[in-house]
Amino acid sequence: MNIKTLYKVSLLPLVMIVGQSFASDISTTPASGSVDNQQLHKIASEVSASNIEKDIKKLISFGTRHTLSETESSTTGIGAARRWIKAEFDKISAECGNCLTVYYQSETISGEKRIPNSTEVVSIVAIQKGQSDPNRFVVMSGDIDSRVSDVMNSTSISPGANDNASGLAGTIEAARVLSKYKFHGSIIYVALAGEEQGLFGGKIMAKQAQKDGWRIKAVLNNDMIGNIEGVNGVINNTTARIFSEGTRPTETAKEANTRRFTGGEVDSPSRNLARYIDKIADQYIPNLDTMMIYRLDRFGRGGHHRPFNQVGIPGVRIMETNENYNRQHQDLRTENGIVYGDTIDGVNFDYAAKLTSLNAVSLASMAMAPTPPANVGIKGAVKPDTTLWWTLPSAEENPQLVGFKIYWRFTDSSQWQFSRSVGKVSEFTLKNVVIDNYFFGVASVAADGTESPVVFPGAAGSFGD
Repeated sequence: MNIKTLYKVSLLPLVMIVGQSFASDISTTPASGSVDNQQLHKIASEVSASNIEKDIKKLISFGTRHTLSETESSTTGIGAARRWIKAEFDKISAECGNCLTVYYQSETISGEKRIPNSTEVVSIVAIQKGQSDPNRFVVMSGDIDSRVSDVMNSTSISPGANDNASGLAGTIEAARVLSKYKFHGSIIYVALAGEEQGLFGGKIMAKQAQKDGWRIKAVLNNDMIGNIEGVNGVINNTTARIFSEGTRPTETAKEANTRRFTGGEVDSPSRNLARYIDKIADQYIPNLDTMMIYRLDRFGRGGHHRPFNQVGIPGVRIMETNENYNRQHQDLRTENGIVYGDTIDGVNFDYAAKLTSLNAVSLASMAMAPTPPANVGIKGAVKPDTTLWWTLPSAEENPQLVGFKIYWRFTDSSQWQFSRSVGKVSEFTLKNVVIDNYFFGVASVAADGTESPVVFPGAAGSFGD
């Protein structure tokens, strides 16, 4: 049990002592007390470090995967790499009875700072269609491309072992594991291109998803999940970081004014997605504690979840805690006794497998669960009670739905602390819980105990319809 879990459990007795009527009236339980799903434990255990190692070595073998590199060769460059990736997804699909729809997604880009000449940016998409709600999606992504010190150098060897063969190998391995199961919602595994040249693969996919009306509830961007030796000398394989943006960039002036008076700065869908993954780590991934970083990405930097956030789609970046900048975006060389370059010896395969398991279980849990509640509202100003309401989802699309759970926490707490199951209703009042003292949210609950991410009331926290 980690420090955060101990903290969560210790809070309830404290509240009971200070306010006995509060505890006895609402019969709360610590929010960490979720149903233990054995299938999710099984999924976590099935991720193979040896498969990830094999795939990283194969990706390295292409020499460079720079967006502007060779496309005709069968052995070198990004063209050969993307054809191999598609073949891997096709192989996985064949082994599960053609359960994946695999295709190239591309657009020709030109006139950009890092793509000055016409270049086809090609990603590979593999969709595992859901059984009852196929137009609801959760996404796991990894980047194809690699680079050396000069971002425009498309010919020098850039192994990109950790950045980002590790995240891409994890995405492929997650597809191998999860394709053996069936889910209510759909899962997308995507190898995105053009990340180093301007996040173009993500931009293309986000734009197409909006055009096609995809209901994407979560994007899990995996960018560097294999390094455990930090440039600061720290060696640690027991933690990971989840970066998530606060206020969404699509917020209107009216929504911002409402948020000013009701809160929501730290309860965007991306933030509550991060809390969801953090909870999954505590419950299902042994010896892994996640740090929720309240920032879009590393300081002043960016990743492939950003284009999705930009159009209002919830997305986070999952990655290692301790980066080694000598191994990122570097020419292969040795200077002053320091070895530079993103090579295979900088990747810990067991650690990459651990973070892949975190992704796989998070994806599975969300795809098993009903869709997140829509149109969540709240009231309780100048009253002793707090009332929340939401729209009941389609019974046809969500046959697994058995009810809802209301969550709340102190306003300075990073994680949900208290919860109450309220049944299959569309409104519920928490007696003697004062709205001013807490943040609130609602999750959908399935018969097997899996839950959706928690949805904060109002536009600030909405996961969409």
